[in-house]
This record gives sequence, C-alpha cells and structure tokens, in this order.
Amino acid sequence: MKKTVLITGASGGIGAELCRFFIKHNYTVIGIYFSDYTSIQNLSYELGNDFHYYKCNLSDFESTHKLISDITKDELHLDILINNAGISFVGLLQELTKNDWDTLWNTNVTSMISLSKEIIPIFLKNGAGKIVNISSVWGNCGASCEVAYSASKSGINGFTKALAKELAPSNVQVNAIACGVIDTSMNDQLTSEERKALEEEIPAGRYGTPKEIAQMVWNIVHAPEYMTGQIIGVDGG
Repeated sequence: MKKTVLITGASGGIGAELCRFFIKHNYTVIGIYFSDYTSIQNLSYELGNDFHYYKCNLSDFESTHKLISDITKDELHLDILINNAGISFVGLLQELTKNDWDTLWNTNVTSMISLSKEIIPIFLKNGAGKIVNISSVWGNCGASCEVAYSASKSGINGFTKALAKELAPSNVQVNAIACGVIDTSMNDQLTSEERKALEEEIPAGRYGTPKEIAQMVWNIVHAPEYMTGQIIGVDGG
C-alpha cells in the first residue's frame, strides 16, 4: 500500500512543490488549503488521482477535528505530516495590530498544534509516524522588522523539540527545517534593490528554491528513526 503524506499550506510555493515531490515519488498526497481554491484546484489537475485536497481553518480545533474525521471516513491512510502553512509580517513591532498578531500566531503555530494533536492518535495506533515542521532561521536568531514572525518561528522550534521528546518512546519522529530566504511569493513585497541586497548577504549568493526544501523534507522523512527533535538549517550558509 502506498504511504500517505498530509501537507498543509498546499496552495503556496513550498507546499505545492512538496505535493509535486511526493507524488513524483509514488506517495498519496493530501493537501490542505484555507482560501486559495484556484491554486489548489489547478494543482489537483496537474497531479492527478493520487492527490486529494481539503479546505480547513487549522487554527480552529473543531474544524481540524472534523478534517481528520473526514479523511478517515474517506479511508485515507496517514503516515507523514508536514506542517508547512505559514505567513509573515514585515514591519516594526509598534506597527503590529492585535489582528495581525492573532492571524500570524494562529496560522504559524496554532495550526501545527491543532493538527498534530489530531494526527498523533493515528500514528500511535500505527506504531510509527513522521512529523516535519517548516520553520525559519529567524526562529533561531531573530530578525529586525520581523519580530512577531521570529517569535512565531521560535515557538515552532520549541514545539518541535518538546513534542519529539514526548513521542520518541512511541516511534514517532518530529523534526523541523529552519529555512533561509526561499524564492516564494512571501518575498514579493521586496523591491529589486532590496532583493539584490539580501542576496548579497547570503553566502551562497542566491535565494533557496522550494524544490530544495522539498528535497530536505524527503531526506528527513527517510532519515534513521533515531533522528528526532532536530532543527535543521537550509539557508545557503
């Protein structure tokens, strides 16, 4: 039986590439999206019958519970969870509104907690499972003008390490990728001058690609089971 991977934020740049990568490697893929129906539908046309998609507000615990119930009713097996959904906030901390913060935290952190909470019992029943969380280098070192975003990614890193310890006795591995600057629409607000300046600060001299993140997720999923609780940097140095 094919293994199945559930990927959140499937309509975005990294999420869509993750879906493509796992389909290419003969997995059944479940993509979760929140608002961009056009992109997820186009991705479905591209990937075919082994790709399934569901709409869900993952920051709402009841909606997440219903999602997993629906997936189970559709007789879809779950082996791997990739918590990829995320948004950014660029600006000074004093410019942050309560709504900005609530949306950022719920999208980046609460969604991971609510979905992991629902999937863990399935992994425990299976006697195995993999969780990969998409984080950021700013979660390790922080970034000026991205204070709230950095805080949310630090939260993801702490969540990853703590949950890894909790699930290690049950043969469920939890790891995260601390992404550097990846060439996705999240960086569309940058001017050409800002983009060039940022590229010059990266030792590799360029942005990373969604495909490179997908490759690292694949490597983590197929790493030895003894590897858990790690925050792995993919940042061009």
